[in-house]
Amino acid sequence: MKVPSSLIDRGFKSLNLVHRTLLRVSGGKIGASAFGMQIVELHTTGRISGRERTVVLAAPITKDSSVVFVASKGGDNRNPDWFENLVINPEVEITRNKTRIAMRARVASAEEASELWPQIIDHYGPYASYRRRAQREIPLVVCDPHPR
Repeated sequence: MKVPSSLIDRGFKSLNLVHRTLLRVSGGKIGASAFGMQIVELHTTGRISGRERTVVLAAPITKDSSVVFVASKGGDNRNPDWFENLVINPEVEITRNKTRIAMRARVASAEEASELWPQIIDHYGPYASYRRRAQREIPLVVCDPHPR
């Protein structure tokens, strides 16, 4: 039985709200990492509303001051809303270790992605099954510091 897309979307949004609430209430002590990955808040501008949108994401790779996100949506065939938002407006911010940082997001090139995927799967193996399940190329997003 196929689960309706609207139900999947509501589930992701509900889990995200619970995670953000836990982070806030605990002062970052609960939910700051998952499966060995740092948890980061990504702040984008809504492509339709123009309002700030915040989502909690696992960052399988954090190198130097850059952060890499996987736009997997759990292996769904659709890109996540946060990805669609940053494609339209790549000026984003992340909150990492209680510090909010201005960043510029970009989709990793095919060459870059081929280097990043093995590292990502080493950090969190289920990403490999997400890739097999999705009927799309799952984009990787690199966020680099960008003063405004």
